[in-house]
Amino acid sequence: MAKNKIHFIGIGGIGLSALAQFLKRQGYEITGSDARRSHITDKLQSEGIKVSIPQSPNNITDQSIVIHSAAIKEKNPELIEAKKKGMLVLSRRDSLPFILKGKKVYAVAGAHGKSTTSAMLASIVEGSVLIGAESKQFGSNMHYGDGDNLVFEADESDASFLNINPYIAIVTNAEPEHMEFYEYDLDRFFDAYKTFIKKAKIRVLNAEDEFLSTLTDIEAIRLYPSKDIKNIETIIKNGEPWTSFVLKDLGTFEVWGVGEHIAINASLTVLAAITHYPLEVARASLKRYRGIKKRFDIVQKDEKKIIIDDYAHHPTEIEATLKSAKKYAKLLGIKKITALWQPHKYSRTIDNLEKFKECFKGVDELVILPVYAAGEKKREIDFQKHFQKYRPKFADKIKNETKDIALIKDNNIIEKLDEGLIIGLGAGDITYMLRGES
Repeated sequence: MAKNKIHFIGIGGIGLSALAQFLKRQGYEITGSDARRSHITDKLQSEGIKVSIPQSPNNITDQSIVIHSAAIKEKNPELIEAKKKGMLVLSRRDSLPFILKGKKVYAVAGAHGKSTTSAMLASIVEGSVLIGAESKQFGSNMHYGDGDNLVFEADESDASFLNINPYIAIVTNAEPEHMEFYEYDLDRFFDAYKTFIKKAKIRVLNAEDEFLSTLTDIEAIRLYPSKDIKNIETIIKNGEPWTSFVLKDLGTFEVWGVGEHIAINASLTVLAAITHYPLEVARASLKRYRGIKKRFDIVQKDEKKIIIDDYAHHPTEIEATLKSAKKYAKLLGIKKITALWQPHKYSRTIDNLEKFKECFKGVDELVILPVYAAGEKKREIDFQKHFQKYRPKFADKIKNETKDIALIKDNNIIEKLDEGLIIGLGAGDITYMLRGES
């Protein structure tokens, strides 16, 4: 077996693809496979990584290490073949100590805002970047830089953030999510966060988070948004939203995006960055952040409408995103807001149903798409009953027809959306429908 050959099963995932690109830049020969072709697999192939579709035991040849995503099941043919050949088989989680070895890791964790905060931090910190979204600054979810610094989005969904050795830990919040992994045990969930935070030499915490506020025995740089951030203002530059705010006694900062959550993420970024960079460098460099794909991502704009794609798939995220959308629409003089919601996972939808029922307040029109199962078995949810106060419309899918968004039901167009602010919400394939890629 070739010592420098690594194969990734499920390489088309946003997290695994970043690791594959990073190791390729470090000199490893990378191959990978996925169940279906996507824009990510196309991009990997354009960068010289051989991607096989579909998955087959024939793809397991002379690699020394096989790394697989959490979504890969034991019956996967490549996984079976790799074990039969005696290869070192690692989950994404278990591969992290090997991949991050020797790096000075700036780790960002939290239920919400970790991708955004990671990308903001990457605009200041010089080094490599591995995040679970595509930074518009770099045009990728991976940026390879000189030196040992590494900005890393730390994932709590499978407790993989416990397998890294953070130099700086930034925690945006610790709201319970992915509770199925933690067997719905809150003590186990919060203990994981506490262990992660304690591993870091420097900790930067949103101290108004319900759980993080209790960690008074841990030495940390603490942000109290209600008193440490003032004069939050949304401004428009060339038709795009920016947020201006004053942080503590450090002066005024400007960052791309809109909403209080953007100011909070940027404030955590600045407090972490100035432990190693001059304040004025952090202030100026933060302006290089240009957003990330699928986070309040303006994909289309004309005189009559704006189409925005957002990854929000938890009630807290949806509420914050819609608050930002309302503010942006008001500044542009737009009166109508339409939310296109694709629920993500049956488990998440059912676990948070009461909060989902409240998070769409203030939208003029709500369109609900079928649940994006993400591999889960179907469970019955009466959306008509639970969301009746919004008088929702239901569509099987949507289609971007250049000039408008078509709602499709039973293969027929039932309505066309051609004005106002239209925002897609979800972590499934709604992003491709909005962009005309599906």
